[in-house]
Amino acid sequence: MPTTLHKTRKQIAKKRNGVVNALHEKSRDSMRLHKAGLTVLLSFNKLYALRTEITKVPQKLMSFVHQYDEEYNEAKKARRPGRPASVKEDLLKAKINILEEEYKSGFVMPDLLDNVNVNALHLWEGSWSYLTQLKWVKVNSEGQIRPTSFPSGGTN
Repeated sequence: MPTTLHKTRKQIAKKRNGVVNALHEKSRDSMRLHKAGLTVLLSFNKLYALRTEITKVPQKLMSFVHQYDEEYNEAKKARRPGRPASVKEDLLKAKINILEEEYKSGFVMPDLLDNVNVNALHLWEGSWSYLTQLKWVKVNSEGQIRPTSFPSGGTN
């Protein structure tokens, strides 16, 4: 049985000598067309949901990169004018710079858009060797998602 709307429509037209518009509302052919149309609609909905998930990834990464901003600003405000930066302030600034550089070049993370990979990640018990079985992607600041390997070794 055909799965796409185009194939179903073509098959019904062939059976009815090219006339697809003259169908009864509850006929078998009408139901087949309706079911094929719903299949197409559901596939578009899945693609749209996937697209919205992809746009959430850079937002989550941006919030991760800027997780120390408030603490850094508080340490900066607590410092008196004319005094050098505290050790805590220097460490926070270094963490922020490292995260921003990694964000520009790309974060290596498990591919969370693949259902098989997500299920495998749920089964992960914390062992380092299990991580090589997962699919990995590199997400950069422009939102580009590229497949990569783990550990990357700095080659990607």
